[in-house]
Amino acid sequence: MAFSWLTVILFMLSAEVSARADEVLVSAAASLTDVLRDIGKAYQLKSKHKLALTLGPSNFLARQIDEGAPADIFFSADLAQMDLLEKNGRLEPGTRKNLLSNQLVVIVPANSKLSVASPKDLMKPEVKKIALADPAAVPVGVYTSKYLADEGLWDKLKPKIVPVLDVRATLASVESGNVEAGFVYKTDAAISQKVKTVFEVPIEKGPKITYPLAIVKESKKKEAARDFMNYVLGPAGKTAFKKYGFVVLD
Repeated sequence: MAFSWLTVILFMLSAEVSARADEVLVSAAASLTDVLRDIGKAYQLKSKHKLALTLGPSNFLARQIDEGAPADIFFSADLAQMDLLEKNGRLEPGTRKNLLSNQLVVIVPANSKLSVASPKDLMKPEVKKIALADPAAVPVGVYTSKYLADEGLWDKLKPKIVPVLDVRATLASVESGNVEAGFVYKTDAAISQKVKTVFEVPIEKGPKITYPLAIVKESKKKEAARDFMNYVLGPAGKTAFKKYGFVVLD
């Protein structure tokens, strides 16, 4: 399955592009884009530290960190990428935390008349293309392919899969009408008025989705990283995550 990697978005919350001593560099899964932008803006109002977000597929970000790319905090959409960095000694010991959970959903364009009461309905002939982040590597794609395999549907639906960069690329593909459907996280579907959710994968049947975060061992700004991480793990951060539909783990 051909897959074209795109440049990971670098979103700067601070006014300066160059790295600063008081700037925390956070590499985070694309599905965290909106909530982390909001958290970052609120954090900067009460902190002396600035924030920069590198947003993209968790597997791509993990690989970059493993190869020495600068980052102070890694916030992944699955455990596997964090496990890899921990195994390779890239994480600051004792800082890893499992913070969030999410849910898989099927989305279609807002004006679509497609009815999806179960994933089997995606086999209908009118469904020609299904957008999905790389099922071999990107967390949402891995979660989805495993769920469909458990349902006995992966091999049947695989020819319809259109692989894209990440969950936000899936959202954009469905919004544009270039595909009939797509699998995203519930939190991503909620931010767009151009799509509608037609099926939610039952929590009890779907994959266990966990978002861990940790400080990167090679960080030169561990004090600033700890300060931001404490904010994210605190009441203000948790309130923001809940606002965006994430489940905050105890």
